[in-house]
Amino acid sequence: MWVSIAGVVAVALYATWAAVQILVLNPLAAVPGVPLHGIHATMTAQRQWQGEGPVLAILGLGVLLAAGVAVFAIAQRVHPVVPAMSFLVLLLFGAPAYFIASFGPGMGLADTYMIGGGDASPWALPLYAISIASGILLIIGALVVARRERAAATVASVTN
Repeated sequence: MWVSIAGVVAVALYATWAAVQILVLNPLAAVPGVPLHGIHATMTAQRQWQGEGPVLAILGLGVLLAAGVAVFAIAQRVHPVVPAMSFLVLLLFGAPAYFIASFGPGMGLADTYMIGGGDASPWALPLYAISIASGILLIIGALVVARRERAAATVASVTN
């Protein structure tokens, strides 16, 4: 149960951080000196702002998937490795989800202010680092599970 709770919290924090980066930090870094409401108003006037909805929907999907994993894992009383690996997969795919969610707002900023559409704020880097670390932990976890399974099979064949 605690693995599931921690996993949902981790995915929700990742999604929240990504949303703040996309909707607040990056626009403020991309257009310094202009308040956030001014950036959104200018983008809206130029039909380049779709609002927060698409960003929150894309990032919220990961949180819903995490909650689904938690409910399944708790209801079925699965081994804690299963939800742990599932949450690592969700965090690994957080980087592509972040990219997809940030594409529209980034291009809207670029078209409105004639700037590059990439991240102007450095606060996306920790998101990428978390996704990379999750991928590494996922590989290590898979290797550990495979090694334990092989050792258990060897012990079982020797005792038979």
